[in-house]
Amino acid sequence: MERIASFQVDHTKFGVGMYISRIDGDIVTYDVRMVKPNGGVYVSNPSLHTIEHLFATYARNSEYGSKVVYVGPMGCRTGFYLLTRDLPHEDAIKLVRDAYSFVASYDSEIPGCTVEECGNYLEHDLEAARKDVLPLLKKLEGYTVEMLNYTWHFDQK
Repeated sequence: MERIASFQVDHTKFGVGMYISRIDGDIVTYDVRMVKPNGGVYVSNPSLHTIEHLFATYARNSEYGSKVVYVGPMGCRTGFYLLTRDLPHEDAIKLVRDAYSFVASYDSEIPGCTVEECGNYLEHDLEAARKDVLPLLKKLEGYTVEMLNYTWHFDQK
């Protein structure tokens, strides 16, 4: 089998940030990286699950909601994938920054967190989720479209 695109990126050369993982026609897959790959610190499952509920709810209810195809966690627990259709990169950055700001300040019931709505409704951690989004929020301050390219970060070392 061929190696998929995400396995062809050298995970030792980038860290916290937002990157274009791939473009398939009009769908862009963003790599929303919350912690350094293989850095020894990973997002806990309860925190990741809570961020997923809040990120997806925010993104699909935002002004860009009709352009959001998918929001989901990475199995390696280092971040999320965001798939969009026909959304300019500047707006994708704004969406992630706004969504993570929403998570950082959220203080209410987690949406979709009942036995009827969620397959693992008891495994959530809002306090950890609010803390875990902060490094990416800091990194996205002043983020530009140019910075969405993995190799831009390789060149900065």
